[in-house]
Amino acid sequence: MSSIQVDIVSAEGEIFSGEAAMVIAPAKMGEVGITPGHAPLLTELRPGELRVQVPDSDELYFYVTGGILEVQPHLVTVLADSALRGEQLNEDAALKAREQAEQALAGATKKVDLEHARLQLVEAAARYQAAQKLKGRKG
Repeated sequence: MSSIQVDIVSAEGEIFSGEAAMVIAPAKMGEVGITPGHAPLLTELRPGELRVQVPDSDELYFYVTGGILEVQPHLVTVLADSALRGEQLNEDAALKAREQAEQALAGATKKVDLEHARLQLVEAAARYQAAQKLKGRKG
């Protein structure tokens, strides 16, 4: 089975580096699947779940808040705004963040505040959804 090198980094440091059979990422325009030999690609990421299928092993799960995905034929680089390993996701904390973002959106009156609250809500909802998916896989 062929593989592709995957490097996931954020401002906090390296999150993952290793070989993968496939990477599924939350691109801005929709989810993308990358396999070895994929055509070069550069795209923005939206908040969501990033999955790395490790050869002869389980899938690894990550949550990214956004960033850039660069694909070369033998290398996938994820430059995440911020990223968490799947096991670091906390469903209760994600739900609380989503509720706080909903309250901020409801109370926003200025255009700037409204846009900021919308972005917070999108990220919080994506984090909560990723935490719920991971919980379902653990159970």
